[in-house]
Amino acid sequence: MEDLKKSLKMPLFGSTFSPKKIPPRKSASLSSLHTLDRSTREVELGLEYGPPVMNLGGQSWKFEDGQWISESGGNASGREVQRLKKRNIQLEEENNHLKLKIEILLDMLTETTVEYHLIEKEVEDIKTQHRRKK
Repeated sequence: MEDLKKSLKMPLFGSTFSPKKIPPRKSASLSSLHTLDRSTREVELGLEYGPPVMNLGGQSWKFEDGQWISESGGNASGREVQRLKKRNIQLEEENNHLKLKIEILLDMLTETTVEYHLIEKEVEDIKTQHRRKK
């Protein structure tokens, strides 16, 4: 039984841990553009980089203000749609704000009406008590 226990024992700290050496990393960028001087980069890339533009399915798309906007086939309509979407969101927020104000005003009106009726009842009670005393 003792032999079985000894054979089943696993050394916790018996073996030493020695990790293999990691090979050095390759360069992060395979492009050599970062090594070029400014004038050479301007020749390679052009003077003005501008927003990114791409063609998909015969339509030209331009990246502006964090969104892709269609450039071909109704140049103004794509921008107009974006402007109308922004305006729609703005109007929905204003509408929600006004609905909230109406709810608050109705709550205030209800509270004032209840207070008025309570005061009116107190006045009637006082009048009734005063009449009884006479």
